[in-house]
Amino acid sequence: MARPRTPLLSRERIITAALRLVDAEGLDALSTRRLATELSVSGPSLYNHFGTKDELLDAVVDSVMGEVDLSMFTPGAPWPEALRAWARSYRAALAAHPNVVPVLAQGPGRRPNALRLADAVFGCLVESGWPRGQATRIGALMRYFVTGSALASFAAGFPEDAGLYDAADYPHLGEAHRLAEHRGAIDEGAFETGLEALLDGLALRFERTAEGARRAGGDR
Repeated sequence: MARPRTPLLSRERIITAALRLVDAEGLDALSTRRLATELSVSGPSLYNHFGTKDELLDAVVDSVMGEVDLSMFTPGAPWPEALRAWARSYRAALAAHPNVVPVLAQGPGRRPNALRLADAVFGCLVESGWPRGQATRIGALMRYFVTGSALASFAAGFPEDAGLYDAADYPHLGEAHRLAEHRGAIDEGAFETGLEALLDGLALRFERTAEGARRAGGDR
């Protein structure tokens, strides 16, 4: 029998199928047996490409990080604009694959795309004049903010039962039963409000940092 023109399996095909499974059913659904069934192959054949389930999961998570746009981090790009565009792209990737967010929240580990992301953010901040220590903390802050915004929907957490919000107990939640109906607009608006507040606060800190450096230089 002639060999097929393309291999039955490749890392890319396995990652795509695994991510599709996680997107549809969550992280607990990912197993070697289930994935082999989805791909119509034998379980042991997967180990030719991934030695362990954890290695496969790392590759799946990193493929999501590969969806985040980093093109805004060009030499000389204003750091607030770069962070704004990056944060929006980052959140869009997580919103498309919310089931991987708990794993992403643990940090980049050895994942190449995640490390490239961290490198791009840190490099932009340092090249813009942020001290390295502060740049590290800002990178962490932005990651906490974006991943936190993608963990769950605030608006969807309020049941659409008007009777639940008795005015005697919750005098300010008379319209809370309508929040879930507008979850997209509320969650997106909350993200944008938080993002702009963060960037505004960082801009003020940057000015103070630059002023402190100028004064220190003048005192010498």
